[in-house]
Amino acid sequence: MVHWTDHERHVIADIWGKVNPDEIGPQALARLLVVYPWTQRYFASFGNLSNAAAILGNPKVAAHGKVVVGGLDKAVKNLDNVKGIYTKLSELHSETLHVDPDNFKHLAECLTITLATKFGPSVFTAEVNEVWQKFLNVVVAALSKQYH
Repeated sequence: MVHWTDHERHVIADIWGKVNPDEIGPQALARLLVVYPWTQRYFASFGNLSNAAAILGNPKVAAHGKVVVGGLDKAVKNLDNVKGIYTKLSELHSETLHVDPDNFKHLAECLTITLATKFGPSVFTAEVNEVWQKFLNVVVAALSKQYH
């Protein structure tokens, strides 16, 4: 179990309160698909992913990005049981979708970059980044749990 300080809980809640999943989700997932093109193989049913413009304009990418980032809400609200709340999702990605768990790390990186770009250094400070990275590392570990 991860130990969260009151300060870390506050930072996570504060940043999360500023996140618009309808904006950040599509941007983060699109960034993943552009920067790590091999991840596109999990989204073959999404249609045209042939270039950055196609990915950025793809409504299925946008919709799934909203779902992915919206799913982080569960972790934010259950910091003391992140692994437990993501058990079924981890099983789905491991046993049914066969997603390489390294892709969760890549998506976490893309999400962090998207947030840093959106909020800038006055909001997404080095300290905030550190706490956010800890949070996302816990989420990635939870999503990767069923692979071990």
